[in-house]
This record gives sequence, C-alpha cells and structure tokens, in this order.
Amino acid sequence: MSETFKLVAELRAKAGKGASRAIRREGRVPAVIYGAGEAATTIHIEEKILMRQLHTGHFMNAIVELELDGAIIRTLPRDVAFHVVSDRPIHVDFLRLTGNEVVTVTVPVHFVDQELSAIKTGAMLNIVAHELKLDCAPDSIPDDVTISLAGLQVGAAIHIADVKLPAGVRPHGRETGLTIATIVAPKAMKSEEGEATAAA
Repeated sequence: MSETFKLVAELRAKAGKGASRAIRREGRVPAVIYGAGEAATTIHIEEKILMRQLHTGHFMNAIVELELDGAIIRTLPRDVAFHVVSDRPIHVDFLRLTGNEVVTVTVPVHFVDQELSAIKTGAMLNIVAHELKLDCAPDSIPDDVTISLAGLQVGAAIHIADVKLPAGVRPHGRETGLTIATIVAPKAMKSEEGEATAAA
C-alpha cells in the first residue's frame, strides 16, 4: 500500500493572483481542497515539505493528511501545477476523502526477472503502458504494479488481465483489455520504429 503523507495547512485569507504571489514569496504554495459535497477550502502549505514529498515519486497516488486548524482532513492529490521556468510547484488540488470510497489512481509499472526471460538472449521488452489507471479504496492504493517476465519468450504479450493485482484493486474502465508490454525480437523492434518514423 502507498504511504501516507502529512502536511500542515493554513487557510488562505484572500484569493486571486496577487494574494497567491505573496504567499509564494513566503515559501508557501497555494492549494485547494474540494469534493465530498462540501464547499472548496482554499489553503496554503509549506513548499519545502511539499517538494520533499513530490520527490518520493509516490505523492500523486498517496493519501495526504492535511492538518488544518487542529483537524485532520484525508485527501488525495489530484493535480500539481508547476512554474514553466523554475519548475517550482505553484498550486495543488486535493480531493477530500470521506471514507473508503473507490478512487481512480495512476500507478507506475515495474518489470522484474528480465534475466529469466528471452531478454537475456537478446530479445527486447516493448513497453506499451508505463503506468496503469486503477480503481481502488484509498487505503489500498499500491505504490506500483510489479510484473515478472520470468519464462516469457519472443512473441509473448502481457495483458492487464494476466496481472495479479492486490485485493480490492481493479483496472479502470476500458483498461481491462489493455496490453502492457510485449517481448519482441530486435529486428521486430527496429521494424516497428521504422514504420513509426515513416508514418510521422
């Protein structure tokens, strides 16, 4: 299960671009909490701590507990906007969680056991989907989906239906038929790349 992050938040007294710029000059990041049928709550959080959590690589599919005026609000990050030049976070959207309702998250795919597959003898792994969109309860969000390549030979295809997902986790919507990766010969890979280049 993905880890839980904690952030101390403060209410924003004013909205608008000018107020947001002033908050950022103080090393804070404007944010909003929305959802669960409640009015949106405008807040700001400390940039340094936010950056530390973003660098873990799991922030966007982790529960974030926001401490606001002594209360803990369980949320799920939905969007982080970054400055186009400095790449610093300039705004965060948090979805308010009310219980263990089903949410949709995107998690990375991690491949293991390459040395036990045809890749060891020169075949190539053609990754179609680097991430998977999944539906699950907030407390069941996985850090990633690990797929073993052991025993796979040239021509093998890995479909999401073949992957054993954690209990309570299922593919989102039409992704139930998704092909995640294939094992191909080096020549086949070059041919596919050539066709893609020609089409472009």
